[in-house]
Amino acid sequence: MEEQNLHHRPGSAVRSGIPEHGRIPKYYAVKALIADLLDDLGEGGLLPTERDLAERYEVSRETVRQALRELLLEGRLRRSGRGTVVAGPKLEQPLSLASYTEGVRRQGRRPGRNLIGLEQFPCPPELAPGIGAEPGEPVWHLERVLLADDERVGLESTYIRVARAPRLGSEFPPDSSFYGYLLDRLGISFGDADEKLETVLATPREALLIGTPPALPMLLIHRFSRDQDGRPLERVRSLYRGDRFSFTTHLRPGQA
Repeated sequence: MEEQNLHHRPGSAVRSGIPEHGRIPKYYAVKALIADLLDDLGEGGLLPTERDLAERYEVSRETVRQALRELLLEGRLRRSGRGTVVAGPKLEQPLSLASYTEGVRRQGRRPGRNLIGLEQFPCPPELAPGIGAEPGEPVWHLERVLLADDERVGLESTYIRVARAPRLGSEFPPDSSFYGYLLDRLGISFGDADEKLETVLATPREALLIGTPPALPMLLIHRFSRDQDGRPLERVRSLYRGDRFSFTTHLRPGQA
């Protein structure tokens, strides 16, 4: 096996992850070689079988399998009915008050949502401050699977006081933008929000709904939003596939 193209590339990890002593695990060298192959195949290109790759790079199938696992987790590859193919670029979602719908459309993809459930329940004390509710007050819980070109890419839970959207259950199209509904039907626009981003593993239920292995890293965003008058409005818990999403933001100098 030739260890080639492992030098540092702009935007990659320093020296592409090679320690200063120069020794790297065999699977990592194979991973780098397969990554170059993906560039040649292009998006949607069918990857050779594990057996073929093992013969090409003169390594065991287990070594190839470990390299492929990492490329799958990183979103460079995806499973399809005909085998393993080269994945397209990740969806870039802005960390802003723009809706999921807007973010996906900007990238030429078709956004969608599948309704899991819309229900009312008494607001628990720990949720109440974030949405401006009283403990025990009726609260909506809207849960939907997020889609991009019919591919399941995330899971979203939204909590809002029933008093702020009393007819949500009867007049809101569940496959549409919730932010668009608030603005167009209720005249509620967003002022600002607090967000926290972290990496997690999906629960078995979440993995089943999104259609991913439980071991796949997820990006979890907690958002507490306020309306144009500064009043607490909603809490959103959004879970995104780590292999299909990245997040961007624009930074400005702060004051010391």
